[in-house]
Amino acid sequence: MPLHPKIAAVTDRIRARSEDTRQAYLENMARAASEGPRRAHMACGNLAHAYAAMGEDKATLAEGRAPNIGIITAYNDMLSAHQPFELYPNLIRAAARAAGGTAQVAGGVPAMCDGVTQGQTGMELSLFSRDVIALAAGVGLSHNVFDAAIYLGVCDKIVPGLVMAAATFGYIPSVFLPAGPMTSGLPNDEKAKVRQKFAVGEIGRDELMASEMASYHGPGTCTFYGTANTNQMLMEFMGLHLPGASFVNPNTPMRDALTTAGTERALEITALGNQYTPVCDVLDEKAFVNGLVGLMATGGSTNLVLHLPAMARAAGIILDLQDFSDLSDVTPLMAKVYPNGLADVNHFHAAGGLGFMIGELLNAGLLHDDVKTVAGDGLHLYTQEPKLTDGRITYSAGAGKSLNEKILRPASDPFQPEGGLKQLVGNLGRGVIKASAVAKERHIVEAPARVFHTQEAVKDAFKAGEFTEDTIIVVRFQGPKSNGMPELHGLTPTLAVLQDRGLKVALVTDGRMSGASGKVPSAIHLSPEAADNGPISLIQDGDIVRLDATKGTIDVLGVDLTTRSPAIADLTGNGNGVGRELFEVFRRNVGLSSEGAAVVV
Repeated sequence: MPLHPKIAAVTDRIRARSEDTRQAYLENMARAASEGPRRAHMACGNLAHAYAAMGEDKATLAEGRAPNIGIITAYNDMLSAHQPFELYPNLIRAAARAAGGTAQVAGGVPAMCDGVTQGQTGMELSLFSRDVIALAAGVGLSHNVFDAAIYLGVCDKIVPGLVMAAATFGYIPSVFLPAGPMTSGLPNDEKAKVRQKFAVGEIGRDELMASEMASYHGPGTCTFYGTANTNQMLMEFMGLHLPGASFVNPNTPMRDALTTAGTERALEITALGNQYTPVCDVLDEKAFVNGLVGLMATGGSTNLVLHLPAMARAAGIILDLQDFSDLSDVTPLMAKVYPNGLADVNHFHAAGGLGFMIGELLNAGLLHDDVKTVAGDGLHLYTQEPKLTDGRITYSAGAGKSLNEKILRPASDPFQPEGGLKQLVGNLGRGVIKASAVAKERHIVEAPARVFHTQEAVKDAFKAGEFTEDTIIVVRFQGPKSNGMPELHGLTPTLAVLQDRGLKVALVTDGRMSGASGKVPSAIHLSPEAADNGPISLIQDGDIVRLDATKGTIDVLGVDLTTRSPAIADLTGNGNGVGRELFEVFRRNVGLSSEGAAVVV
């Protein structure tokens, strides 16, 4: 199938916009690659320090002829998604040794859970942790003794931060190995109902806690289609995972075999062999367009609207919100996974998953097949399905059809003809909305504004019974410069209750909402933010605001905003407590949310 003209046009536009920065990046990568294996240029004393503790691998390392893998791990055992990584280094070392190579843990990176910090002060460090992860991975790889890197990470900021590091060290190959989702627990829609009952006082904390524990119950990624699982989708669509690796449960023979296969592949694609595939060649404009199409086709997390531009900048590529919107216009929504539907990612994977979707989108001309991946040349490799044969991974053709069309539909008969994300532009600036989970009749909301500076103030107003009519709830001073741009997912039960009472409500904010947020229309990431005196700082209570997800607009009506002075918030308290003191330099230097809200790229 020929490439869709809009896909080609957006790709060409990104390539033209990025010409200078991409060329400079590729020249840097070529210069680094021309030096050959890093260890060949190091003194014996340097190398002795690097190999001192490596036991039976020491002799192989000292010879310097076998490829050496650097492992960057986000392991900790308080995150369900990252706890399985505890056992990966030994498995990777053994697999590398059996294949004639070596592997070392180059370094660890932090991994925080937005589920733990949701609505808490620690959430104000969440977005910035992405850049810290990139920095920490860079420190680990700076020892410069590695021919390839394996990255162990899954969740919200971890994978984007690791991709930023991988792109920076783009002259060596990079393979990303996931941990997989936990097995299915309490259905997500039932959990959401319990949260709403708690929000209105119908049940107590004990029942709420029981519900949450039944939902988040074991090792692996949370099973709803939030940011973590959107990350895993991207790694397949962009060619950094092995085919079919994303949604295999932890601690299973298939999961371990995929880890072994990923290690073997990392050894095969170093500069010491004949299949050299540096990650700078994988992460090109076409790969990012493929990732954007995957985001739209699956109804993925809005957080990736922040992360993808930052990831791309690390590879010299400049993405714009218009790219997201234009690709969404021509990409069918093929999946219904919570919060867009009732199924979880295990059900999605069983129905045909990413392999089916990639095949359908390739056949529809909506993906670039002519890309390099860690599995080889061509995205069509990712239509294959991994099988476990005598303890090893083999690949065969996927089913080629959906096994449950309530969850996964063909591109020719999708749930919606357009993708899940839409750019919003108007006199309130630029932002985005995830419309795929919002009922069509709620895509346009025009109502008086109520303005707040904290999400706690919104909850207090709700408890006081102040929301009795259609309302646009504006929560400002939630951008990266204000307080690190925490997610406002804690408002979802409150807003859902108001909507269920028959009110037309919407959220307008310069902050974030997670991929777990659902049915309430939310204009998010408004840029410039209030702390930059953006238009959102000029709204007053009672102003009529119109959010139109069909036209992609966000405006205050009947008001000349230029006649107003920006609101000033007291942000002095945002710099203290739970480590916020350490991030003042980040708040001061962070970029616009429309450009990825990044500090280090």
